[in-house]
Amino acid sequence: MIGIKNVASFIPEYALDNLQRVEAFGESSEFITKKIGALKLPRKDDTEETSDLAVKAIERLIEASEGFEKSSVDALIIVTQNGDGEGLPHTSAIVQQKLGLPKSIAAFDVSLGCSGYVYGLHILKGFMESAGLKNGILVTADPYSKIIDPDDKNTALLFGDAATATWLGNSPAWNIGPALFGTDGEGEGALKTSGSCLTMNGRQVFDFAAKNVAPNIKALLEKAELEDSQVDAFCIHQGSYAIVDAISRRFKGSQQKFIRDIGSTGNTVSSSIPLLLEKHVLGSDCKKVIISGFGVGFSWGTALLTKNTN
Repeated sequence: MIGIKNVASFIPEYALDNLQRVEAFGESSEFITKKIGALKLPRKDDTEETSDLAVKAIERLIEASEGFEKSSVDALIIVTQNGDGEGLPHTSAIVQQKLGLPKSIAAFDVSLGCSGYVYGLHILKGFMESAGLKNGILVTADPYSKIIDPDDKNTALLFGDAATATWLGNSPAWNIGPALFGTDGEGEGALKTSGSCLTMNGRQVFDFAAKNVAPNIKALLEKAELEDSQVDAFCIHQGSYAIVDAISRRFKGSQQKFIRDIGSTGNTVSSSIPLLLEKHVLGSDCKKVIISGFGVGFSWGTALLTKNTN
C-alpha cells in the first residue's frame, strides 16, 4: 500500500518582519498577533524560481531519507499555481532536469492552492498504485511573493514562501485516507490574480472557511467512524491565526488538538500542512491525524492519516 514515508522542507532564510511593517498599513501589532498570526514572512531570493525552491526541498528529503536515491524516483508531482516563467513548460519537467532525475519518470503539475496537499497526496497515491510505481515525490512550492502587491494590506502581511517534498512509497510510515473533497466556483473572485497581481477579499475567504471546513472535517470523521476525541492532532491549513481559531472552536472537546504554527512562516499556501506534519507529527506519538486544506477556488479537502504500526 502506498503511503507517506517522509516529509522535508525548505524555508528561505530571509524574512520580512511584520511587527516592523504593520504601522505602515495603519494597523497595530495586535492585528498581527491576534488576527494574522504571522510575525515573519520568509521570502525567496529574487534570482530564485519556483523550481529552485522545489529542488532544495527534494534534496533535503533525499538527505533525510535512508535508502532513498534519486535514481529510484518513478513519479513527481508539483503543486503550484505560480510555476516557473509563465507556466509553460510545466515546472516538474524543469525540476526533473535540474535534479537529474530519471527521464523515465512521470512528472506533472497540479494547479491548486491551499487545498493542494490533500488533493496531491491522493492523486499521487492513486497514480502510483494504478501504474505499479514504487517511489513518488509530492512537492508543494507556491511562492506568492511573485504575485503580491507589497502595498496591499490584505496579502502583503499574510503570505510567506516555502516548499516541501513528501516521499510516497510502499511500507509507509503513514497510511493515507479516507478523504472528502469539495469545490464552490462561486468563490472564484475572492482570491485571484488580476494583471499578474494577487487580490483577496479577506472577509469572503474567512466566511467560506468558517462555514465549510468544520462540517467537512466532521463528515470525514463520520465516514471514518471516529470521534474527534480519537484524533491525536488536527493539521489544518494555516490560512491565518483567526481562521484556525474559528474552525477549532467548532470542536470544543478537541480545540487544543488543532496545531497553530504560522508565526515564523505566514500562510505558505499548499506547503502549510506538510510543514506541520514535518515539525509536529513525524516522530511524535500521534497515531491518527486529520489534515484539511482549503482556499482559492473555493476548494477544500480533508483526509485521515493513520500511523502504520505493521
